[in-house]
Amino acid sequence: MSAESSGRSSARLPDAFLSPGTSSFADFLGEVSPELLPARRALPAGSPADLAPHGTTIVAATFTDGVVMAGDRRATMGNVIAQRDIEKVFPADEFSCVGIAGSAGLAVEMVRLFQTELEHYEKIEGSTLSMDGKANRLSALIRNNLALAMQGLAVVPLFAGYDRRAGFGRIFSYDVTGGRYEETAFHSVGSGSVFARGSLKKLYRGDFDATDCVTAAVQALYDAADDDSATGGPDLTRRIFPVVHVITGDGQQRMPEAEVAEIADRVVAGRMQRPDGPNAALN
Repeated sequence: MSAESSGRSSARLPDAFLSPGTSSFADFLGEVSPELLPARRALPAGSPADLAPHGTTIVAATFTDGVVMAGDRRATMGNVIAQRDIEKVFPADEFSCVGIAGSAGLAVEMVRLFQTELEHYEKIEGSTLSMDGKANRLSALIRNNLALAMQGLAVVPLFAGYDRRAGFGRIFSYDVTGGRYEETAFHSVGSGSVFARGSLKKLYRGDFDATDCVTAAVQALYDAADDDSATGGPDLTRRIFPVVHVITGDGQQRMPEAEVAEIADRVVAGRMQRPDGPNAALN
């Protein structure tokens, strides 16, 4: 055999890359290189949760034309602010997004794997997954992280998107075992979620347009930051504001920071008059 032909042979891709296989990229990676999956990595002795920055509050709410997801920008490590401008809301594909709460490093890695999972499926099958299919795929990735979650490195995302078949926005929440739950109208996850949900419960209306929905989400994050030290409110001096994604039948897009800043400035100005936020009607 000539050196030239031997070089071509050694450069050939492994058979696993050339054989028909699963439409799940995570399953393929588990067969070919399982050590690359986040949940398969060995951890050192001790409590890794004390060393890992944690992302906090994410809120999502539907409106007449779709769904909004917003996240605060603070990451904490114990009682220390680890980062003031972390991004916790990411596009999953053209019509959906995912927000992260929990161990920030693992959560971002899981989001990237989820994005690749959806893209891989579309390339293999020639069509996109349904909203339920996307939610189920994310559920499987969370379930694969259960061993690390039991050691304190939990990841609990919030998933939302526009269902083109049904014609409206949908929201899905999860638990650390991968349990999937569809939420109605609005939901929140993270350390400040109790306060954010309480705020949305009073502010939410079924006839919201996109601007109203984003304003309610920013109000909810403000209320969460007001009572939860791990949630960051609008930072007026550094001009750091929540990350907001708006998803409609035309697709998903991140709201420009200038527009978010304008809404946040109005919310803060209102709080100067009413620190506890706007009044909710009694009937």
